[in-house]
Amino acid sequence: MNTPPPVGITMGDAAGIGPEIVVKACAQGLNAPCVVYGDAGALRRAAGALGARLEITEIAHAGLASGDAGRIEVIACGGALPPDLPFGQVNAAAGRAAYEYVCAAIDDAQAGRIRAIVTAPLNKQSMHEAGIDYPGHTEILAERSGTDDFAMMLANDELRVLLVTIHLALADVMERITPEAELTAMRLADRACRQMGIAHPRVAVAGLNPHAGEGGKFGREDIDIIEPAIRQARDEGIDASGPWPGDTVFMRARRGEFDIVVAQYHDQGLIPVKYLGVDHGVNVTVGLPFVRTSVDHGTAFDIAGKGVADQASLIAAFDLALAMTP
Repeated sequence: MNTPPPVGITMGDAAGIGPEIVVKACAQGLNAPCVVYGDAGALRRAAGALGARLEITEIAHAGLASGDAGRIEVIACGGALPPDLPFGQVNAAAGRAAYEYVCAAIDDAQAGRIRAIVTAPLNKQSMHEAGIDYPGHTEILAERSGTDDFAMMLANDELRVLLVTIHLALADVMERITPEAELTAMRLADRACRQMGIAHPRVAVAGLNPHAGEGGKFGREDIDIIEPAIRQARDEGIDASGPWPGDTVFMRARRGEFDIVVAQYHDQGLIPVKYLGVDHGVNVTVGLPFVRTSVDHGTAFDIAGKGVADQASLIAAFDLALAMTP
């Protein structure tokens, strides 16, 4: 029986809490072998500060991973960072390195050298300082893997939410709300739930306007765009319903009436999930040719280097990646 390849963890921005939560997660113990795409020096500094008794070694490629629980095996792919890199500050070198970690993990995932990708947070401003202009992980993953239909899903023990639009100014959302975008989101929501072991997903679609438009009183997008897309999804065998008013649909899903909510824009969907707490929240990019999960928080520059960052979201992301892969 073949042993699955290791899970790839990207270290994230070294000026943030990424190295710390990676060390803490590995010290606590993970449920499968992993390799870390990152900087060995940054991980050693974090391990030393935390008093973690872990050996940190560099390996040339994922195929050399030993699976030793007392060791963090690092694939160095972004150039060595300064040993005294300041915590909690925007830094172009750290931003470029974090981007390179993600790119190397994507390439290995596509080649089947790792089982899935689990990402620690990167800092958009640090990447921008390095001349890398992406809104976040999702767009990097999609572009480098050549994926056209993708979506961001946030999940925790109580709620799953998938977004129709992601990183956009609110003023630009309307032009992206199309029947095609709605149908794609419902297909991806159904697919994600099935990957998570739900045999017959119930997909609720949140309305765009207050009260889902109130019969056209508050806008016709829900009637003219979202409702026809739901009908088409149902014709395809997807158990989709709505559009439901955005102020109640998440509560109904949390109570067990639906398995996932398709939200129309970033804050509509992410506020309910994050309100429940980011400690165990997981960000999933749905539609990629491989599984990618991530922590549901940022680089936390305000607490970086202080030893107080919580690794729970990283461990939850790791466990969900395992659940979504054979």
